[in-house]
Amino acid sequence: MRPCFLLSLLLVGLASLGKSRCFDFVIDGQWEEDERQPPGLRELRDRHKRAVLTSEEQEDFEAIRGDDITVKSYKVESRITSRFAHTTVRSSVVNSGSKAQTIGFNVQIPKRAFITNFTMNVNGITFTGSVKEKTVARNLYAQARAKGKAAGIVRANSQEMETFKTEVHVPPGSNIEFELHYQEMMQRRLGAYQHTLHLQPGRLVPHFQVDVYIYEPNGMALLETSNDLGHKFDNLVTMTQSPEKAHVVFKPNLQQQRKCDNCTQSAIDGTLTVKYDVKRDSNAGELQVSDGHFVHFFAPSNMSPLPKNIVFVIDVSGSMWGVKMKQTVEAMRAILDDLTVDDQFSVIDFNHNVRCWSEELVPGSTIQIADAKRYVENIKPSGGTNINEALMKAIQMLLRASSQGLVDPRSVSMIILVSDGDPTVGEIKLSAIQKNVKKVMRDDFSLFSLGIGFDVDYDFLERMAMENRGTAQRIFANHDAAEQLRVRGLGGRRCLGLSLLSPFSLFSPFWPFLQTFYRQVSNPLLRKIAVQFPEDSVSDVTQNHFDKYFGGSELAVAGKVKPSDGNTLTAFTTASGALLDITLETEVDTSELDRALAKQQHSFTGFARQMWAYMSIKQMMGERTLAPTASKKRKITQRILALAMEHQFVTPLTALLVESEDSTERLLADSPKDPKQGCCSASGMGGGSRLLPPVKVVYERPPWVQTSTPAPPSHAIKGPEEWALPGRVNLVDNDPHFIVHLPRSNMDVCFNIDSQPGHILNLVSDRGAGVAVNGRLISGKEPVNGRDKTYFGLISVHYRPAGIAVAVGTEGVDLTHGVNKDTFTWAATADIVQDGVRISIVKDSQVTVSIGGQIQVMVLLHRVWKKHPVNVDFLGVYLPNDNQYSPRVHGLIGQFSREPQVTISNIHDGADPLKMEATMEVKGNKLQVTRGWQKDYRRDKRRGSDVYCWFVHNSGKGFIDGHFGSYIVPDLAAFLPLEERSPPQ
Repeated sequence: MRPCFLLSLLLVGLASLGKSRCFDFVIDGQWEEDERQPPGLRELRDRHKRAVLTSEEQEDFEAIRGDDITVKSYKVESRITSRFAHTTVRSSVVNSGSKAQTIGFNVQIPKRAFITNFTMNVNGITFTGSVKEKTVARNLYAQARAKGKAAGIVRANSQEMETFKTEVHVPPGSNIEFELHYQEMMQRRLGAYQHTLHLQPGRLVPHFQVDVYIYEPNGMALLETSNDLGHKFDNLVTMTQSPEKAHVVFKPNLQQQRKCDNCTQSAIDGTLTVKYDVKRDSNAGELQVSDGHFVHFFAPSNMSPLPKNIVFVIDVSGSMWGVKMKQTVEAMRAILDDLTVDDQFSVIDFNHNVRCWSEELVPGSTIQIADAKRYVENIKPSGGTNINEALMKAIQMLLRASSQGLVDPRSVSMIILVSDGDPTVGEIKLSAIQKNVKKVMRDDFSLFSLGIGFDVDYDFLERMAMENRGTAQRIFANHDAAEQLRVRGLGGRRCLGLSLLSPFSLFSPFWPFLQTFYRQVSNPLLRKIAVQFPEDSVSDVTQNHFDKYFGGSELAVAGKVKPSDGNTLTAFTTASGALLDITLETEVDTSELDRALAKQQHSFTGFARQMWAYMSIKQMMGERTLAPTASKKRKITQRILALAMEHQFVTPLTALLVESEDSTERLLADSPKDPKQGCCSASGMGGGSRLLPPVKVVYERPPWVQTSTPAPPSHAIKGPEEWALPGRVNLVDNDPHFIVHLPRSNMDVCFNIDSQPGHILNLVSDRGAGVAVNGRLISGKEPVNGRDKTYFGLISVHYRPAGIAVAVGTEGVDLTHGVNKDTFTWAATADIVQDGVRISIVKDSQVTVSIGGQIQVMVLLHRVWKKHPVNVDFLGVYLPNDNQYSPRVHGLIGQFSREPQVTISNIHDGADPLKMEATMEVKGNKLQVTRGWQKDYRRDKRRGSDVYCWFVHNSGKGFIDGHFGSYIVPDLAAFLPLEERSPPQ
């Protein structure tokens, strides 16, 4: 019997429609071999299987097979809700011939997908499916076979796509209806999700239609389609879109399907791909709750990449001679070209011996990269394969660099192993090599394994990578390696390395638009990511600790929401960046999404529940692969079985029993263990994630998260009153109004600055402390009473000793350090710490910048109605009186850290009976001032709290040092020039 990679059901012996309902099935396949076989025998068998490509894998694919048949309809419908896709493939077929014949129904599905059901109706006999534990389903199968009843088996191939294949032998005139359901979680790669449908009906179809419905609650930022069906179909794919929904339709008529005007052959032979991404309001992630389950998506962007330390370990044994080595050299050239001077690297090549291009890590400079290229190009493959010694050498190189302090403590250290076969020299026992690597690898190192060819033990490479916070992929030696590096990406929960591709995917026109594989490897943005939740709010949480996050990918955490009196769920995410540590908070109304889904006709309402089960099973399959003991493996197996049967997923441990209505006829859809192990069959749910038991999901409310306080009573109700907020401050708010608090005089003095939009005003210039606070002015949309009102639209806090600048704008917060820049929006609460500077963002409210615990700057956000004819969003600035500046401080606000002597006299009624007038003596000047009210918005951003102050006219003339124009600076990081600063009086 042939090794079976495409799975078949063959229905034979149906003599006549009316005489018999008993079907016999001939099995084209074989059972999963007993795992109890001797390891040596099993290993030899698997190596033999890895070396063979069966003719079935190379055969032409057709969705519908058979002679003299009429395909009445072929319809594919995908419903994608919040990255989870439910796809249904339906076909209706008639045997139009004069003889009984076999009709095939084949569906190419993604390897990561789980089949959830298959139904078939043959001349009124309906078969429906249910998922059962594999041995139970097989027993029922065997019983039916023993009694002469129907029985069959479905198995999968080992490509990136797998084939569900059913063949039914029916008499002439028979009607057959097929329907297959499968589900998968969409993977974000290189900044987008991709849903690909394989359309190869093999014949003309009167009713051919593909519908893809997408619903993303936060809206879509990108939507496009592509296909490799040919240019004649380009205009036949229609797309309608609203902010949250999209509908893609492909519905060619019979004439449009023909290869030529008079042809009877179908031109539809290829793939239809829908690519999209979602809008993200903030780097805190997207928290969704539905049907008692939650999913937290985390995909930050606009952050500085982490530096990398990479050791490339390349197999140059004799089996790499020829095309494999040529492809590896081309791939390495592409990878080395993408290294930056901030990266450190080396190259190790090995056969029976191990050699190093450089014994130490070196920077990715132009000279070093060119030299490494020449070294790789001159490699001549020969000899055996000593994987163990090569990996030990690579690990020791990273350990030595780390112990000598030669690597950035925030960098990412990784080994990339490229090999085409099993070890033949030195330690050849795979389990021993696996243990050796795990024993010496540090917790912050990662191993990524790249398998080349069919004879490589990919299962071994994948296990070893997963154990060491990495992932694995495979490349076939008969394809171009550099091209496969370009067309495949590394995302969260996705394999890293060379790829296992189906032949048609290489030539899809979509792939050339992807960035190179290595660009995602070279873009780690965060490490040590943890997603946590308040105590007693969630349960059954999937993996919530991840080793790394790569830009353009996405991390996801799912779980169940516990019943509670409240209607919100909060998630806290902590992570380390290139230069900073962050804590991000996001919350969601637990009933909001279900209300929205109820209004959507084509949404998948059970997505959160199914996605949680899908992620849990995928995670447990990885844990099962790495289980240290048989007992541990059995426990994980039982958990997988229970979850798969509850949620009706066909996994490697379950089978789909397909029965007729009276249970007299049975088929079995079985998904056995694949000896070639397709990529990521049991990988962790994150880029380089650790397969660890979920940690306790408890997170206390951080001290920087402020609780809301009731607004103070308005003086319109109680009458004007002067009340003090805790910790008096100097502030600039609204038009902009400056309010300076003088503690010794126990008074507040106000003034305005009549400057121009675009000017940058210096508020604090402290060369001693190295701190500058500047604000850029903006204007309203229209003049008011012939005058442009000005506001602060951008506030910059520059800390020179650390080279850090924080720019707070109405759209978000930018943190800059040299060439590195990290961006955060107002849409989430966050806490960022870097080199003694702490930035605390309270969602849609305020930002507090703390420098060394001595200087604080609070910036308040004022939002206005977007369609307001005059007003614009603006910022207010609040600086505590107890900021510890140096004696050299100055600026419009900073100068008052040295409080001047102020006296008020001759208080009398003014022109406005509500505003008293007086004479102020300050700095040797006598000023005519007016008593009035200004606003402090810290507690009540909408109405503000009244502050009773003496107002100095003419842009603070006489109260501030010099003319206000001397406080206009050229850029946001500027300090006041010493020679232009008036001496304190």
